[in-house]
Amino acid sequence: MEADFVIVGAGSAGCAMAYRLSEAGASVLVIEAGGSDVGPFIQMPAALSYPMNMRRYDWGFVSEPEPYLGGRRMATPRGRVIGGSSSINGMIYVRGHARDFDTWAEMGAEGWAYADVLPYFKRQESWHPGPWGGDPAWRGVDGPLHVTRGPRENPLYHAFVEAGHQAGYPKTDDYNGHQQEGFGPFEQTVWRGRRWSAANAYLKPALKRANCGLVRGEARRVVIEGGRAVGVEVARGHDIRVIRARREVILAASSINSPKLLMLSGIGPAQHLRDHGLDVIADRPGVGQNLQDHLELYIQMAASQPITLYRHWNLISKALIGARWLFTKTGLGASNQFESTGFIRSRAGVEYPDIQFHFLPLAVRYDGKTAAEGHGFQAHVGPMRSPSRGHVTLASNDLKDPPKILFNYMSTAQDWIDFRRCIRLTREIFAQDAFKPFVAHEIQPGEAVQSDEDLDAIICEHAESAYHPCGTARMGRADDPMAVVDPETRVIGVDRLRLADSSVFPLIPNGNLNAPSIMVGEKAADHILGRDPLAPSKAEPWMNPNWREAQR
Repeated sequence: MEADFVIVGAGSAGCAMAYRLSEAGASVLVIEAGGSDVGPFIQMPAALSYPMNMRRYDWGFVSEPEPYLGGRRMATPRGRVIGGSSSINGMIYVRGHARDFDTWAEMGAEGWAYADVLPYFKRQESWHPGPWGGDPAWRGVDGPLHVTRGPRENPLYHAFVEAGHQAGYPKTDDYNGHQQEGFGPFEQTVWRGRRWSAANAYLKPALKRANCGLVRGEARRVVIEGGRAVGVEVARGHDIRVIRARREVILAASSINSPKLLMLSGIGPAQHLRDHGLDVIADRPGVGQNLQDHLELYIQMAASQPITLYRHWNLISKALIGARWLFTKTGLGASNQFESTGFIRSRAGVEYPDIQFHFLPLAVRYDGKTAAEGHGFQAHVGPMRSPSRGHVTLASNDLKDPPKILFNYMSTAQDWIDFRRCIRLTREIFAQDAFKPFVAHEIQPGEAVQSDEDLDAIICEHAESAYHPCGTARMGRADDPMAVVDPETRVIGVDRLRLADSSVFPLIPNGNLNAPSIMVGEKAADHILGRDPLAPSKAEPWMNPNWREAQR
């Protein structure tokens, strides 16, 4: 049980690295605590609310009571299955804005500016724009990850885009290409009617090679000898073994489990480790810090026409949709139903979009637990760059104990200002002429909720995580005391140990995290192999020339 490279975690980045390292001829073993992704609950796109609520596929993390959200404990789903969170997420594909990655470089992640990472986004993609346009010069066409667009057959998808334009915002035919800002079609990691997770795109093809294997079990700690990582201690039931790495150990266990594993291995804030009876191998105070996430609210409208997905919200219709998908991989079951989106700036003086919309032609919680009575639709909206920061810390030195997670949501005055602005701008969009044939009244927050105080109460009670935790082992210069990995994803202070997943993000990107997490795995693989990075792109993304001015 040894290989050139031992990867902990078969998630978005881990699968990409397993594919690229084994493709280069190195032997690879991937350690994964979860099981198989076979079955309709994961593979059927429209069933996305099921796997994240099934203990079989999810670690079941919850936050500590959030002090600025009335003490609510927030669900923090992370995939415990091959494919990781890419097997339980909403299948939404967003690279992020160019300025996100330029900011990474400015924060010390040298070589990770947009020009540096764009070639890796292109390398990972097989892009299928359908009839909705886009510039292929910005997109990849032969990568492992299929990126598609839904059919947008429901007229509400088009009404949302048109309403955004009527409200004074631009349209964009490809927010992942030349221009993110604006309203247009959403993209999804769905291929031929199936969820196209990192497992389907990367891991399963890699496992067909003789030099790549999968080890089932839970990583207990990194084995470090003489300041060098030499293997990983793995538990499966009562069996404990060490998987040896001839060249390097690579952590890709998520922004929750990767810092936990570092700390259990003696890498982290020294006093915190000592408080839990752990020997300090490397004092890295940034481990577990800098936790970021996107918080969102569902602005829900009752529909005046019976054209929403509510007509399928019954057992017979769900059975028929499931049966059609099972036999043909077509129909409503073959889409995640998020088929239109928008990225806008909240106010004059904001350089690039800081609000994202997910439009859904159904009034329902993302976890699928409740739906509005009757026909309705909603926009998920929230600020993209909250100044709040949280942390992940150990509850004990026992692997079986989940870590303590505190996001510290809404902990600054700016959070509340930005969130109120999100709600009011969404209401303006739903008030446009394009929606007049479809809107009956507002369900949430409700038309009577207008004052700052009343909006704050709704946010406190109803805001939900968008499930984008990141940043807990951020990348930076080796002399930065809060950096955990250097720009080549090497853990600072320990030889032959790397970390490459959403933990390393210095700043949360503008959108969903699956695409940039895979990109990190793609780029890290080249660093691990000692290859020169792909040549930087010379493409110039569109920036709104009037960003200092109000949008209308």
